[in-house]
Amino acid sequence: MRVLGSRVPGSDEILTPEALAFVAELHTRFLGRRNELLHARQERRDRFANGADPQFLPETRHIREDPTWRVAGPGPGLEDRRVEITGPTDRKMTVNALNSGARVWLADLEDATSPTWRNVVGGQHSLYDALRGQVDFVSAEGKEYRVGPTTPTVVMRPRGLHLAEKHLAFTGRTGQEVAASASLVDAGLYLFHNAQALVDAGRGPYLYLPKLESHLEARWWDDVFVAVQEMLGMPRGTIRATVLIETITAAFEMEEILWELREHCAGLNAGRWDYLFSVIKTFRSRGRRFVLPDRSRLTMTVPFMRAYTELLVATCHRRGAHAIGGMSAFIPNRRDPEATERALAQVRADKEREATAGYDGSWVAHPDLVPVAREVFDDVLGARPDQRHRLRDDVHVTAADLLDVGSVPGAVTDAGVRANVSVALRYLESWLRGTGAAAIDGLMEDAATAEISRSQLWQWIHHEVRTEEGTRVTRAAVEQVLEEVLAAQPRGAGDRFDDAATVLRQVALGEDYPTFLTLCPYSQLLVEPQAGAGR
Repeated sequence: MRVLGSRVPGSDEILTPEALAFVAELHTRFLGRRNELLHARQERRDRFANGADPQFLPETRHIREDPTWRVAGPGPGLEDRRVEITGPTDRKMTVNALNSGARVWLADLEDATSPTWRNVVGGQHSLYDALRGQVDFVSAEGKEYRVGPTTPTVVMRPRGLHLAEKHLAFTGRTGQEVAASASLVDAGLYLFHNAQALVDAGRGPYLYLPKLESHLEARWWDDVFVAVQEMLGMPRGTIRATVLIETITAAFEMEEILWELREHCAGLNAGRWDYLFSVIKTFRSRGRRFVLPDRSRLTMTVPFMRAYTELLVATCHRRGAHAIGGMSAFIPNRRDPEATERALAQVRADKEREATAGYDGSWVAHPDLVPVAREVFDDVLGARPDQRHRLRDDVHVTAADLLDVGSVPGAVTDAGVRANVSVALRYLESWLRGTGAAAIDGLMEDAATAEISRSQLWQWIHHEVRTEEGTRVTRAAVEQVLEEVLAAQPRGAGDRFDDAATVLRQVALGEDYPTFLTLCPYSQLLVEPQAGAGR
């Protein structure tokens, strides 16, 4: 494993020869299968683009119909997950998350982190220090951030299978040097440095697994966990994973995913925003039946989203797993009390819906929202740590229910087009500057919500949708909106709005549809020149 990135803060502690050798061994064992799984993804996408629909797999019916098996369930420190805070792993956000009062911190190296080399290494370094009680932080203005005595259990989210880490190069048995797998880099470095320290602290090495599209991908992760535990001399089952169900294909394979990970599985999470993105992406070319209205109309109560979220609870509880709710994007504004009250009301209603549906906990994106979510779940859970006793035998979800996209009410509007352009542009600008979670118009936007915005634009253009006001959504029309939105942005030294506009044209206005928003700009604009030259 060769380091192509520059020396950044944390390099000496994180990128040790022993850690790199550990990550290299994981690549030797698992990179080939990871590449095969990515190829299988593309084959599925081609089938769905040509008219096939996802289905509950007939070949795994025996797993779904066997009532006897259960997953391992939560490990030490993960028994009560009623409030989880999500966020990136820079040092300031790390301290804020650890002081938030949440039961769990989703330490996010994925959608809430812009994968600059400094962020990748720095995020690992923040976690390394946090788990050893040495992460206190002083800002450039002299403000001190110190961690209190009670901290949440950490669950780290590595990057998805489709992402590469181009600041590290792996040379396999063939002698060919290739970019490292971001999944194996993130998980490998974290587990190598911290797994034993977490066990010694009475908790454990816990991960959130993103973007899974099949149970075979869950099997791959399970095999990685088995190998890691053997390499570190840990008992099998020490690692516990919570899987984000955030793709339409994974929704059809929830039980199989639990089955494959059963020795290492704590639960599933309803990754709502990526799930919406997946639905749009998967069926983007399939006709007006799959064209959705403005993003603001895509609530969790529309029929196909309700089917997915209720199926997740029923599936988890049937197998002894936690069901964790998604993140409401609304955030408070300390300068605007009225906006804050509206955000708190929205979050409260969202968490009440989830708690009533049987979820065992849920996400928030801001420390000020922890008390609201905790109060809601306290009212429902009381002294119990979860609701796994609620089996939701009343839930009966069919394939047609999960695919009932056409019943969503509402229209595409001029304001919806402009909002998608504005959100995607401003998020990309933030991401290119190294910030992967951005507060925009009272919402916490990350890569998932930006994906929805740009994917809707592409789909509306592709199907020549007319807005409620009669405007035809064309490339020229969206380009005009983009120019207007770009002209309205506050400009300053070092801003990346021009680059963001170029990227948005590539991913939303082009004839081709890139499968992920961040793939091209990562290679073109975030990878350090020496790393790019080394590929």
